[in-house]
Amino acid sequence: MPPSRDEPRGLLDALLTHRHDSLTDALAATGRTLAPPIVPAAAVTGSPTRELVVELDASAELPSPAGWRPVRYQVDCTAEDLEDVLAITAPAPLVVYPHVPDAALADAARALTEAGHIPGLTAGRGGDAVADFLSVLAHADTGYAARATGTDDVVALLSATVAALSGFDVREALGTPDVARLRRLVPEAAAAVREILLVVEVDDTDAVVRELEALDLTTG
Repeated sequence: MPPSRDEPRGLLDALLTHRHDSLTDALAATGRTLAPPIVPAAAVTGSPTRELVVELDASAELPSPAGWRPVRYQVDCTAEDLEDVLAITAPAPLVVYPHVPDAALADAARALTEAGHIPGLTAGRGGDAVADFLSVLAHADTGYAARATGTDDVVALLSATVAALSGFDVREALGTPDVARLRRLVPEAAAAVREILLVVEVDDTDAVVRELEALDLTTG
């Protein structure tokens, strides 16, 4: 089960998520390190028995759940769709992954935070783009979501978020993450990091959990 909302959030508590094609698979995903799973809107019927993130199609109408709302929506959008997405008023928080060039990423993130949406960071961005993105998010109230290709990316994101909050070199933190610094974070600092980095979507949560545990990055 995810941690209680009354407990301080540890560095890895409810950090990782995965996209499931079926509601049945999503409902079976549990563990303290796991955030609510992601399912496409078409897979959601009735009122699911747990918190979910619902993936939308940018070209489709926003669903209006009766008596049930997801913990978040998420959507991918092109640069051409971004203006329309900025105007969306959703019944739950909306994560937006803007597919824009690296040079435009920070501006897109700023526009999304100003609209009250949660910027999403796709995997494979350059160090300068991530650093500029985090310079926006370190001073925003929304936090951000991210996608990672594996454990190395997850550790780099955690390290870079710490750097952005602490005034360290974000590019260096991305390139050579300081795992020892992550291990030394006091609970209040870990909670502050997780107020910025809300969740990381990965393809294989089991493998990433094992590898994070091997690095002694515990949930406390």
